[in-house]
Amino acid sequence: MLFNTATGRNEPLTAPPGQPWRMYVCGITPYDAAHLGHAMTYVTFDLVQRLVRDCGVSVRYVQNVTDVDDPLLERALITGDHWSDLAQEQIDRFRHDMAALRVLPPDEFIGVVESMEMIAGLVERLRDSGLAYQVDDDWYFDIDAQSWLGRVSHLAVDQMQVLFAERGGDPARPGKRSALDPLLWRAHREGEPQWPAAVGAGRPGWHIGCVAIATSALGASFDLQGGGSDLVFPHHDMCSALTHGLDGLPFAKHFAHVGMVALDGEKMSKSKGNLEFVGALMQQGVDAMAIRLALLDHHYRSDWEWTTQGIQAAQSRWHSWRQGLSRRLGAPAAAFIERMRVALYDDLDAPRACQAVDDWLTSAGEDEQAPADMAAAIDALLGVSDH
Repeated sequence: MLFNTATGRNEPLTAPPGQPWRMYVCGITPYDAAHLGHAMTYVTFDLVQRLVRDCGVSVRYVQNVTDVDDPLLERALITGDHWSDLAQEQIDRFRHDMAALRVLPPDEFIGVVESMEMIAGLVERLRDSGLAYQVDDDWYFDIDAQSWLGRVSHLAVDQMQVLFAERGGDPARPGKRSALDPLLWRAHREGEPQWPAAVGAGRPGWHIGCVAIATSALGASFDLQGGGSDLVFPHHDMCSALTHGLDGLPFAKHFAHVGMVALDGEKMSKSKGNLEFVGALMQQGVDAMAIRLALLDHHYRSDWEWTTQGIQAAQSRWHSWRQGLSRRLGAPAAAFIERMRVALYDDLDAPRACQAVDDWLTSAGEDEQAPADMAAAIDALLGVSDH
């Protein structure tokens, strides 16, 4: 069972009989290193993938990378790097950090740049169906032409307009039919990268890129769409509205979102600069598994704050786990492993699953197989191992 943002209740994760379970998680815009907010998101959906696999169901996991966008172009101007070189450098760092955290990689990691022809084709389809219109030479989606917006967030229009302005939208642009209409295709501007298209040379807006990548790789209305809670609106609402406009289907059957991680009282974000980076912590000598345990100590839907005390406690816990798992004997593991599974199946309650491990460590027993069984379960279910 996992909480579905769109319905507001816990629901089972199901796949069509005989088919893999399909998950799409929104990836990074690669203009800086992976911070702990990123890590919380990708560790969370790593747990989801591990649970589905634990049920004996195969998984098809796709993740995008927004390797051309305004923040990346702006950062490249500051650093003096070519935008594509900066993107590749940060993508490599991201993959390295996720591997260190033992996040199972997606089956496909697909960039916007490599998907341009496909994205432009969707804009053309929306144009031809009358759902796209031009402001100057830019193309917008006519959000009021179909009444699907809000099926994920359930926000009021005034709330949407505030968040749209804060999160990359342009509600005040003159000439738009609705303040909430999202940009589909930005016509070429001097000094910006461009790609040829039937709708005119340019580059895509944010939401249409994910729609093209996800539906091409997984089909429309796949099984789970995931990301941080800051993506509920506008991104996931807009993606679902666009997919409905194209195919008459919702973007996904299940929408899951991860809470925000704060530092110094504010949400970690690149724009605010209040970041703690995964790579920097490891360079300081913090074990990657301690970082993962620090993340697992919080329920994925909660907002929480990263603290020095929290990572110190996680380092101590990891030290205890390693010592306990290296013992020759231990309490029989089956009941504790079942507790881990029950906790994780209950809306991914990782803190309770970790407590089951702590309780095994303090339980007496002389089962020679128990340490190996617990190590295997902790590895498979929680992704925590020093191997």
